Amino acid sequence: MRHFISILFFCALLAPGYSFSQNNTSKLRNGDLIFIVNPGGQGKAIQLATHSKFTHIGVIFIENGRPVVYHAVEPVSKNTLEEFVRMSADGSYEIKRLKDQSLLTDANVKAMLKQANQQLGIHYDIYFGWDDSRLYCSEFAWKLYKQNLHIDIGQLKTLKEFDLNNPIVKYKLQERYGHNIPLEEHMISPGDMYESVLLE
Repeated sequence: MRHFISILFFCALLAPGYSFSQNNTSKLRNGDLIFIVNPGGQGKAIQLATHSKFTHIGVIFIENGRPVVYHAVEPVSKNTLEEFVRMSADGSYEIKRLKDQSLLTDANVKAMLKQANQQLGIHYDIYFGWDDSRLYCSEFAWKLYKQNLHIDIGQLKTLKEFDLNNPIVKYKLQERYGHNIPLEEHMISPGDMYESVLLE
């Protein structure tokens, strides 16, 4: 399936009150990544710093025949697909899938799901640190793949490699860190995961 799953699978806007049917979700698979846009809060600064429209990401697993989304908000949570999409500013979302599906063996999926469940309740990391004591959305998703499949969905960058010049970004950095901005801290953004060559 050599085309964007995101285009194939409902890239259009969803009307309020939209209900996902079994037909709508039957093509989803364990490990699919779902991306949404919400410029509220820190979202606009993320968009400007990363040059990507995407501000949030979750990982889909099929449980009891229905898709659920694990994602790092406050705290790490599990939501239905419908609940997750409601977090999107305009109701739109995009889905991408690992090209090499042979990596997502039953054992690997089970390990990823076990880790995701163990991390439920972990607080959101507003400082975007790279340790596991707190987690932000793309860190959570990236580490699920890295620690269980040993692949990098997007390349890590240091904070200083993002575009920090916009006044909105500067204000958010000052608000979070004061004068001690961790420019050497490694980070992963939703946009860099979206652009990964390992996904389609």
